Amino acid sequence: MSTFAPEWLALRERADADARAVGLVDRLREIHLNRAPLVVRDLGCGTGSLGRWLAGRLGGPQHWVLHDRDPRLLSIAAATLSGVTVETHEGDLTALTAADLAGTSLVTASALLDLLTADEVDGLAEACVGAGCPALLTLSVAGRVEFDRADPLDGAFEAAFNAHQRRVVDGRRLLGPDAADVAVAAFERRGAAVTTCPSPWRLGPEQT
Repeated sequence: MSTFAPEWLALRERADADARAVGLVDRLREIHLNRAPLVVRDLGCGTGSLGRWLAGRLGGPQHWVLHDRDPRLLSIAAATLSGVTVETHEGDLTALTAADLAGTSLVTASALLDLLTADEVDGLAEACVGAGCPALLTLSVAGRVEFDRADPLDGAFEAAFNAHQRRVVDGRRLLGPDAADVAVAAFERRGAAVTTCPSPWRLGPEQT
């Protein structure tokens, strides 16, 4: 899977935070997350922006297990996630099984699903449902690109963006904008209840 520059992740963190669907966190509270402290596994954690946004909203004692293949990003995430205990796991997060998730209260991921293949999303659903572990999977590319003001080339730009998101990387066909629907189907096939919410990413002139 790709790795990302910390500078890029820092640039997008505010836009990510503004886009996140707070209603999904409310839904998590309704299902009574187990254990104290909560054990949260953040897959593809990057620099830890989801943890910085979510930990305070979950409340109570928490232990975060951060997964990423980039040791630079893991070190930044571990150093900047406050108010919780942290451990890091460097490596391939697509191979996680239900046994690996034993004792986990919540699996999280942000801007990850569209970078996975259909088989990898299916494996993630199998691991989460098999472990009886709820998942909060956020900010997946949805394939809609809109500009204000409109331009005749807007449609071509959207089509090119979506084609790039569905590209083949090292023999892996990325899901891109198909990821959310594939994930919903994968979890529902296994009997999981799925809640979805829109979380549009909006950039204005103040975010050049």
